[in-house]
Amino acid sequence: MTTRVIIVDDQAMVRAGFAALLAAQSDIDVVGEAPDGAQGVELSRRTHPDVVLMDVRMPEMDGLEATRRLLEPALGVTHRPRVLMLTTFDVDDYVYEALRAGASGFLLKDAPPADLIAAVRVVASGDALLAPSVTRRLIADFAKQRPAARGKPALRLKGLTERETEVLTLVARGQSNGEIAQTLVLAEQTVKTHVSRVLTKLGLRDRAQAVVFAYESGLVAPGE
Repeated sequence: MTTRVIIVDDQAMVRAGFAALLAAQSDIDVVGEAPDGAQGVELSRRTHPDVVLMDVRMPEMDGLEATRRLLEPALGVTHRPRVLMLTTFDVDDYVYEALRAGASGFLLKDAPPADLIAAVRVVASGDALLAPSVTRRLIADFAKQRPAARGKPALRLKGLTERETEVLTLVARGQSNGEIAQTLVLAEQTVKTHVSRVLTKLGLRDRAQAVVFAYESGLVAPGE
């Protein structure tokens, strides 16, 4: 199955380089490029990509607003691609907000080519790109600046079983399914089932949003 990708970045050289790299992969098809968020949203509406590579800072419309429009579309728009944020900064408030909006993760623009290819495949498969430690640090850093949520987010935790709460806590600490399985002495498939149930019960899109939710609900404290 081929993954359809569009690249949204205000630097033509960056778009061309990423497009050439990804198009050379037999399982990835680059179906378009756009120089700003507004044109990126319009392009996505027309081409229905599986993954959008989205720069954070662009003229006209930045990547954050474009991500919101793609993942919280107007009535009647059903297509919602996966969004992978691209940034030159390893800690950026825009990226945190993009994760809250539903982006599936982020990648530094100077990451090795193999990392970009792998990231597209990971996000296209429905997983969140949370493996790099910088992502966890970013979320923790900005969670420190915001008090733990009260009310609805915290109340939603009460709908989880004790085991599901344990799994969410470990997801928020950056553990993979395999690592969670070892920690809790469970089969990895069982962990996958628990993660899926957590996402469904909390109405979350993927692991990226689960991590943000865990911090903002107070389940996990920054620095733990």
